[in-house]
Amino acid sequence: MKIAFATTDGVMVDEHFGRAGMFAVYELTNDGYKFLEMRKFAEGRDSAVEDTKGMGHAHDEKVQGKVDKLADCKIIYLTEIGGPSAARLARKGIMPVKVKEIVSIEESMKKIMETVKTSPPIWLRKAMND
Repeated sequence: MKIAFATTDGVMVDEHFGRAGMFAVYELTNDGYKFLEMRKFAEGRDSAVEDTKGMGHAHDEKVQGKVDKLADCKIIYLTEIGGPSAARLARKGIMPVKVKEIVSIEESMKKIMETVKTSPPIWLRKAMND
């Protein structure tokens, strides 16, 4: 199962979904996890999404493009996400996970690995088996 992290530096989960210029993508298996790739949408912040906010269809297309490019991920960790973007992710079968405070990707992977091994919620068990 692939997990993406909205990040500014590839180390911390520290970015809003729409604003994120890159996502670190990891593979999680029953045996462990590994870094796969960095998916870049922009250098720094994703101004294409930010600059179209409030512009209806143009903004929707930019956000949908990001969702589509992350569609192979089952979970996306982020600091914030708007309701419409969260709904787009949900329609693709992606679970957005908001972190309460900036946290390291490594720490997040360790926690989810522990959850998978001990008592995964139904949605996570299903995602692991897809």
